[in-house]
Amino acid sequence: MDGEDGRYARLEVNGLSVTLLFLPDVDLDRPMAVQIPLDHDALDRIGALTGLWMALRGRAVPQDGRLTPQQWRRMKLMLQVVDGREAGASYRDLAIAIFGQERIAGEAWRTSALRDMVIDLAADGAAMIEGGYRNILRHRRRS
Repeated sequence: MDGEDGRYARLEVNGLSVTLLFLPDVDLDRPMAVQIPLDHDALDRIGALTGLWMALRGRAVPQDGRLTPQQWRRMKLMLQVVDGREAGASYRDLAIAIFGQERIAGEAWRTSALRDMVIDLAADGAAMIEGGYRNILRHRRRS
């Protein structure tokens, strides 16, 4: 697809879809260069480019190290809680779905740490949807 700034192409690599922009007058039969803005996201872009290059060459792409397995699990729970709230589920219903009826029944609901956890998941999930997800896309760096 042609645009004002060049030709766009969609590339499918290992089940992922990547959009590429070829600048005008690029010879597709010759080696190409990549432009990476030298801004605060440059290292993230270099990491993404490295993964793309490895995938194009059939090499194993390193696992994304920005989040720990526990952080991935919490992020998944945040989105599930937000979805549940939007569907009309109560915090108690969500706690039962996440932790099981037995754990919820074993505590006084109003003072339950599990209740507080579900409320925190809902608040953090809403913040992520409002734009906080951008923070997880960036690698953590010292200032």
